[in-house]
Amino acid sequence: MIDDISIDFIFLSSILFKIKLRDGFIMIFITLEHISAHVSFSLTFVVTLIYWGTLIYPSEELSCSGGKGMIVTFICITGVLVNRSLYSGHLPLSNLYESFMFLSWSSSMIHIVIEVRGQDAWWLGAITAPSAMLTHGFATLGLPDKMQQSAMLVPALQSHWLMMHVSMILLSYATLLCGSLSSIAFLVITSQINRKIILSADNSCLRSPNKNGYSHDQEKKDLKDSFCFRFANYRKSKLTHQLDNWSYRGIGLGFSFLTIGILSGAVWANEAWGSYWSWDPKETWALITWTIFAIYLHTRINRGWQGEKPAIVASLGFFLVWICYLGVDLLGIGLHSYGWLIHL
Repeated sequence: MIDDISIDFIFLSSILFKIKLRDGFIMIFITLEHISAHVSFSLTFVVTLIYWGTLIYPSEELSCSGGKGMIVTFICITGVLVNRSLYSGHLPLSNLYESFMFLSWSSSMIHIVIEVRGQDAWWLGAITAPSAMLTHGFATLGLPDKMQQSAMLVPALQSHWLMMHVSMILLSYATLLCGSLSSIAFLVITSQINRKIILSADNSCLRSPNKNGYSHDQEKKDLKDSFCFRFANYRKSKLTHQLDNWSYRGIGLGFSFLTIGILSGAVWANEAWGSYWSWDPKETWALITWTIFAIYLHTRINRGWQGEKPAIVASLGFFLVWICYLGVDLLGIGLHSYGWLIHL
């Protein structure tokens, strides 16, 4: 009898020890995750300031520092996601906090891939770095602590389609947002160029020579101003061409990811709920978003549109992506909702 009690005591003690050991490891992973999250957010903030500084004072050294900072940021966010997957036992794609962190990770990866390809990414950093910073900041500072905690997956999420569907959708969001932001920047710069041209033409019409005509100094000043104006417009025109080009490439890639994500989601929905398409609000807005970017690509490929018209369509797509990603989720509507705002 005593031996049986001793065996039971040893067995229970070993179980308790394993539980404490597991909890200790989990606490270590959670601590490392918090450290990596705060370090990466600080880095994204600094990198954003660097790239915004290059817009005012173009510098190769600043651009190089921003690129190195983005690489370190990417490593830190990767550490956050890996730590979370280790102690949660599943891929970190199951709630709003994890999806925002993955979105920030995707924005950093897009920037690094473009730099590795040898492209001039100093201006693109002014788009990708703030995207990574804002999504990261919303995840770590904007969401309630309860939503940042990892939880057990519900039965519908316990599927091999989780990685395929959610990762493709979030990668599509990241690339589509970068492409749309490039189009918005294109529209802003183009409007500034057009306004300066109009103002310059108005000033030329209003300026009239005096009796003796223009002085020699005045002619030299006008020539200098004209040269500076044309040089600045040349640089801006070159930048708008790059923005238009990268907007087309980013949206083309993001559209492919979105298509794969929607198709894999339909297969997953049939496996989980017995229907490929149920017109859930999330599905409906995903289809609307897909349609808008399909129109953009159609106008670029088949109609040969370039410049402002497709950029306006892409700018509309920027807002639709956020409605599809956050608007539907946070209002607590449908099967994909997180229901945060309705509890505030």
